[in-house]
Amino acid sequence: MSVESAAQIITTQRLIDKKQRGEKIAMLTAYDYTMARILDSVGIDVILVGDSAANVMAGHETTLPITLDQMIYHAQSVVRAVKRALVVVDLPFGSYQGNSKEALNSAIRIMKESGADAVKLEGGEEIAESVRRILCAGIPIMGHLGLMPQSINKFGTYAVRAREAEEAEKLARDARLLEELGCFAVLLEKIPAALGKKVAGELKVPVFGIGAGGGVDGQVLVAHDMLGLLQEFSPRFLRRYHNLYNEMRDAFARYVSDVRSGDFPNEKEQY
Repeated sequence: MSVESAAQIITTQRLIDKKQRGEKIAMLTAYDYTMARILDSVGIDVILVGDSAANVMAGHETTLPITLDQMIYHAQSVVRAVKRALVVVDLPFGSYQGNSKEALNSAIRIMKESGADAVKLEGGEEIAESVRRILCAGIPIMGHLGLMPQSINKFGTYAVRAREAEEAEKLARDARLLEELGCFAVLLEKIPAALGKKVAGELKVPVFGIGAGGGVDGQVLVAHDMLGLLQEFSPRFLRRYHNLYNEMRDAFARYVSDVRSGDFPNEKEQY
């Protein structure tokens, strides 16, 4: 690899530098080689191998069922495709909550077996010990606050979080704690825009948002959502950049029709 190309590789420090320069940071999800290769080719800064794979790849209603082994499989597929972007992998539900030793072991497995660059955990002071252990092992962490899908059974709803003063104050306090512990970034999900801007202004590390307004340092969307592959999910924060569902459905239907009519393959498509 040349010195020039190596300089373009995204690291946790380069993300912090981007924030200091006032540059916005782009992150999208990927769970497979093909999608990750396309994302990396357009200059995406961060690729998140999210536990949302449980929803968009496996069809589960929540993120809870996906396992550590499955997350490692998706992460391996993504890492093989990436030459530039920073790859962050979610620690799945049950792999870190309440047991800091298990959290460390889970994070080590992800890093060793996938070759990813960092992990992401949901929670603040409740998981502080797990965060400390993982960071002491030299593994970078992105925090996750606000709406935390792994805690859906506790919340009971996917509604906007931290509207009330007490919850907003705790979120800001947890964000500061995650930075103090050594997290290189924090993701805020589905919170008031004013709170997102406030937290981003208080932290020196990058603050990403998904439904957290434009005042944060970076944005993330689920790639399948922004491409219009999934039609049922349509929250306010989602901008659909394409409607691949209809285009793919039409292509598949034309293929079926061509096979049944005998039009495919034609003479030029045979040996």
